[in-house]
Amino acid sequence: MSEDLLALFRKTGALLDGHFVLRSGLHSRQYFQCAILLSHTDIAERVCSMLADKLRQFECDSVISPALGGIIVGQEVARALGKRHIFVEKENGKLALRRGFKIDNGERFVVAEDVITRGGRVQETVDIVRAHGGVATAVGLIVDRSGKPKPNFGCPFVSLVEMEVENFEPDKLPPDLAKIPAVKPGSK
Repeated sequence: MSEDLLALFRKTGALLDGHFVLRSGLHSRQYFQCAILLSHTDIAERVCSMLADKLRQFECDSVISPALGGIIVGQEVARALGKRHIFVEKENGKLALRRGFKIDNGERFVVAEDVITRGGRVQETVDIVRAHGGVATAVGLIVDRSGKPKPNFGCPFVSLVEMEVENFEPDKLPPDLAKIPAVKPGSK
């Protein structure tokens, strides 16, 4: 399945090669631009339905995702699961629950996201769920590029693609990568 999904990334132009600065601050030779993949609504529905199938084993009342990248994933996963979808977004530089979205005490959530490297935004989302009295029962990702060790969100997580991608600290770039101008294609 993951090879088929990687083929879809390549076919749609969503798997990019070059020199990229990731949201985590790390540098990489490859970048998953899920927005390009998910702009094809038929593909978005199919891919997120596959993710929803992996998430069905976890109890949930609702799906939550971090904006911006996770919104389409969260919406499509929630549709496939027949659940409500809400999202968190930036406010004063941090993710926050806005737009009148509410989390009920004890409400169970699956967190849906497109890609993680270190998982910082997913962890922020899990923390928001817990701070509002909810329970994060699982995390679902299209692409897990975290490598080892895996992030510990305090709940299980599943992904459609687990890919070992070389990541580099900004001050430890290999010479060939240092010669290529860095691009920061993701959301801030």
